Amino acid sequence: MEKLYQQLDKVSITDATVLLAGESGTGKELIAQTIHQISPRCNENFVAVNCGAIPRHLIEAALFGHEKGSFTGAARQHAGYFEHASHGTLFLDEITEMPTDMQVKLLRVLECGAFLRVGGSQEVKVDVRLITATNRDLETAVKEGSLREDLMYRLAVFPIRVPPLRERNGDVDLLAQHFLQTLNAKDNTRKSFSRQSLETIRAYAWPGNVRELKNVVQRAFILSSDILMIEEHLSDLSSKKPIMHDGFLNFSVGTPLADAQREIILATLKHFSGNKRLTAEALGISLKTLYNRLKEY
Repeated sequence: MEKLYQQLDKVSITDATVLLAGESGTGKELIAQTIHQISPRCNENFVAVNCGAIPRHLIEAALFGHEKGSFTGAARQHAGYFEHASHGTLFLDEITEMPTDMQVKLLRVLECGAFLRVGGSQEVKVDVRLITATNRDLETAVKEGSLREDLMYRLAVFPIRVPPLRERNGDVDLLAQHFLQTLNAKDNTRKSFSRQSLETIRAYAWPGNVRELKNVVQRAFILSSDILMIEEHLSDLSSKKPIMHDGFLNFSVGTPLADAQREIILATLKHFSGNKRLTAEALGISLKTLYNRLKEY
């Protein structure tokens, strides 16, 4: 994390395009906000967009805006996210979820700093610092066609890997205490962790990363009177869901065989980025059997 902080200090003073790669819940948007806040653009807009949350048929208008009458319902001219972020920072989260035809248009904007609104004929010039993020492996995304190779190289001018919480030895204690202190200050309380809770926090793999830790601390805070018992709230989750760590699934003893089979199939499918043929081969089952299982799930 100290290396990551040094990278942020170096890149924030530039206009270089940054690509954040890391698992869900590691705080990629928080890092993007930090880059903006310590950059010369800090007094301008920071606009965050989740590419996977915008319907495919609306994403071009959402990013670049549209002219009045350009489509049904376009009653007036509308500025898109790029215009709102001009002179500031635009954060595109889950960039691999952007349709490939839109990736071509994004590449052009990065190269020339201009675009056309939907239904428009006059180019709009913008000055935007772009930060993107993904929780997927970039090379796999390129091979599968969900990310254009030329766009990947253009986005990864300054790539930053955000480590998962399980790799950040010692940080989990500091983060847990920080979240608890914030809750105590808000509610004017003096709640604390039990010794067993701190041991549990250190031992748990935190597959949901910092987001999961924050949510678990908040849930324990709500349900505890003075001493937080984290282990009680983790058992509710871990007894039903296996933990994925470094390519291995850890199941609780007594997990029903059908549930274990389901998790193994889904985890293998995710490992191969949705490729059913490779998944079936790895599991030693026919492609038809895999399709039947997935339909059942």
